Amino acid sequence: MQSGVQAPTQAELEVWNAQLKAVGEEYQALMQDLLSRMVPNDASESIYADMRNSFQAGAESLMANPALLWQTQAQLMQDQFQLWQNGLKAMGGESPDPLIAPDKGDRRFRDEAWTSDPYYLMLMQQYLLFSRQIEELIDRLEGLSVDQKRNLAFYARQLVNAMSPTNFVTTNPEVMRLTLETRGQNLIDGLARLREDLANSADGLSVTMTDRSAFEVGDNIAVTPGAVVFENELMQLIQYTPTTEQVFKTPLLVVPPWINKYYILDLRQDNSLVKWLVDQGHTVFLISWRNPGPEQRDLNWADYMQMGPIAAMEAIDQATGEKSVNLMSYCIGGTLAASTIAYLTSTRRGRKVKSSTYMTTLIDFRDPGELGVFLNETVLSGLEDKLEQDGYLDGRVMACTFNLLRENDLFWSFYINNYLKGDIPAPFDLLYWNTDGTNLPAGTHGWYLRNMYMENRLVQPGGIELDGVKIDMRKVSTPSYFISTREDHIAKWNSTYYGALLPKGPVKFVLGGSGHIAGIVNPPHKNKYGYWTNDALPETAEEWLEGAEKQEGSWWPHWQQWMTDNGYADPEKRVPARQPGEGELQVLEPAPGRYVKTTIPEVIGERPAPSA
Repeated sequence: MQSGVQAPTQAELEVWNAQLKAVGEEYQALMQDLLSRMVPNDASESIYADMRNSFQAGAESLMANPALLWQTQAQLMQDQFQLWQNGLKAMGGESPDPLIAPDKGDRRFRDEAWTSDPYYLMLMQQYLLFSRQIEELIDRLEGLSVDQKRNLAFYARQLVNAMSPTNFVTTNPEVMRLTLETRGQNLIDGLARLREDLANSADGLSVTMTDRSAFEVGDNIAVTPGAVVFENELMQLIQYTPTTEQVFKTPLLVVPPWINKYYILDLRQDNSLVKWLVDQGHTVFLISWRNPGPEQRDLNWADYMQMGPIAAMEAIDQATGEKSVNLMSYCIGGTLAASTIAYLTSTRRGRKVKSSTYMTTLIDFRDPGELGVFLNETVLSGLEDKLEQDGYLDGRVMACTFNLLRENDLFWSFYINNYLKGDIPAPFDLLYWNTDGTNLPAGTHGWYLRNMYMENRLVQPGGIELDGVKIDMRKVSTPSYFISTREDHIAKWNSTYYGALLPKGPVKFVLGGSGHIAGIVNPPHKNKYGYWTNDALPETAEEWLEGAEKQEGSWWPHWQQWMTDNGYADPEKRVPARQPGEGELQVLEPAPGRYVKTTIPEVIGERPAPSA
């Protein structure tokens, strides 16, 4: 026994034995649950097939270049030798400079032990050196297409990040300290939480990101006053209560995405875009999409157009007497808005939309970024088979897909917190919204992935036909405002830029700071992130950025100025504020309405665990 280290007492040994037994029992139950769920389906098999094909292509490329293989092995050996030398120096009391340090944004290795303890320092450096070698090796492979190299890099990154020492009990110093302090209670609690999450997951693992009991839609989020004044099978239309005595004459219709629920635009009163728009004097109407189930399997893109924006415009006419609207849309809601405006243009009803605002919207899908990993023929065919079988795509599957685009922040950090530390996630409204998913009907989602992402038909004149009408984005003369975000991992800003080049009408393109959510939900009082503007609209996104000027604060006031300066929201043509229910449409129920409160289990029933 080392000096100063006391042997454990009999009582302490008995406590440890009891805890180890509890961990073993919880682990055994977890393994039984996992085995019962390892039933492949067409969608997962197609992804595994694409992964195998990607690694095979990478291996063949490497075998065809023995010099690269030798150089990589030699570099690995050199790094390991230098790491070993530094370890010997550290044991001798020296403090050699680390061979490699985590990237500035890498939060995995924040614990002091990663730099102060020689064992953990060596472990971290060994992992980071290996990660760098893998990344550099894939970058230097020859004979692979752009798509093949992107897919290989994505799958390799997933595996490398999964093997991070932070993800294991014995190689994570923070988890080890906690395990010793609690005698393993953190592991017992963590395994129980993992089993709970598995029971609430679809395909894959939906990790709990926040304390869901802390939020209730309509109680402490999505609370801007208003009323549902119209509904159909697909959506409810909310009209918000005005806060100004007079309002702009032209109403504003907001078309949110249906991949998640609308209240990302109305989380809290201090960051609600909806409330801010109302406070500026807009008569705001917003579409709240239904959470579809198997019975909506045949709804298609044209149905979303007719029962969504077009039905909403007709309802707004009844409510206000106005024949035209300003249209504001977000993400896939923007893609729908763009195709709707093109449809109205082709049917000579383009004046129904006075102006259109696209927030992080893809119209030209030439470069979908890492989402393209899941959008090749192999994966898409498997997904289409799954959609045909179920009639919908479970929204939890889509959430897992998006989380894997930033796996360390949106998956592994919660994996460590929930399952290794045994902690309950803190309340966070944005993460509550992120896990409050919606299903996607088969008839719409499969068509969207193939026609938009795979074949990029929206940019082709007549490439898309809706209700028998061929549409052409190049004929659209509606004035447009595009706001994209510089760090967007879902709709790359330089890809959204090419969509802004399509309409023939006046276009303003603005680039916000931060990402897909934070860059849009950026209230002025926070004075964060900033945005870039450029009066020109050159042929490439790179040229646009070179000539752009950085502005401070939020893009919201800039958008409002654009609306008023151009007369889309004319300050000289204000009318008395319109209350929900004052027009021809009666109030059906208070906002936020029923549709947004419907959860996935309520729609499709509790998902039974597959038989072993």
